[in-house]
Amino acid sequence: MCLILFAWQSHPRYSLIVAANRDEFHQRPSAAADFWESDPDILAGRDLEAGGTWLGLTRSGRFAAITNYRESLTPGHSPERSRGHLVSDFLKSGVAPLECAGNVYKAGPAYQGFNLLLGTAEELAYVSNRSEKAVPVGAGSHGLSNHLLDTDWPKIHSGRDRLDRLLQGETLEAEALFELLTDKTLAPGTMPENIEASLAPERLMKHYFIVSPVYGTRCSTVVLVGRDGRIQFLERQFNVQGQATGTSAYSFQTSP
Repeated sequence: MCLILFAWQSHPRYSLIVAANRDEFHQRPSAAADFWESDPDILAGRDLEAGGTWLGLTRSGRFAAITNYRESLTPGHSPERSRGHLVSDFLKSGVAPLECAGNVYKAGPAYQGFNLLLGTAEELAYVSNRSEKAVPVGAGSHGLSNHLLDTDWPKIHSGRDRLDRLLQGETLEAEALFELLTDKTLAPGTMPENIEASLAPERLMKHYFIVSPVYGTRCSTVVLVGRDGRIQFLERQFNVQGQATGTSAYSFQTSP
C-alpha cells in the first residue's frame, strides 16, 4: 500500500513537492537511493530483484514514480516486464511526459496494474493501465496510493489536507513531510465499494506508515523541486521494526 502525496504548481517556491512511502515485502532486495553507476544522470533507489525503481529523477529535472494497482492477480498471467522499468525508461528518455504516458497506456496490457507519474519542469502526467486514458495533472495537491489518482481513501483525503496545511507556512521543512509520512495515528475508514477490502487488510491500510514482520514501509522519500531549478532529494530507510536506519540526502542544480 504505497503512498505518494504531492503538490504541483501550487507553491510560490517549489513547482513540485513530493512526499512518498514505498511499501514492500521485506524479503525483496533493494538498494538505497543514489546516482546509478550505469546511468549517472539518474538518482533513484533500485529494485535489485527486477532492476527497475519506484521513484527517481534526473539531473535535468525529469521525475517519475509508480505504485501498484491493488487487485486480484489473473491466474496464469505472467507480465512481460516489471513495472519498475516504466520509471527508469522515462528517466532515460527525452520524451515529453504526456506523450510518454500515452505510449505507456498503449503498452499497458504487458504489465500488472500500475499508477505512473511522469514529469518535467513544464508538465506532469498521470497514467494507469486501469484507467481510461493518460491525462495531464492539474495544479494543486494530490494523493496516489493503490487505486486511481485522488481516490477518496481516508489516507489520501487526510494526506492531501495535511499537505495543504504544511504548504500554508512561510517555509517548508523536509522533516515536516517525513513526520507526515511516518504518522501512524490515522483512523481506519471504509474502502470504495468496487475494491475488495480483503486485498488490503485494514490493519495495514489505515496508516500512512506500515510496520509488520513481512511487509511494511521500506523507505520514505521527500523531493522538493525549486522554481529556480534547485532540487532537494531525501530518502529515509527503515528496518522491519519501522526504525530509521539512515537518510540519503542530495541537493543539486538542474542541468540543461
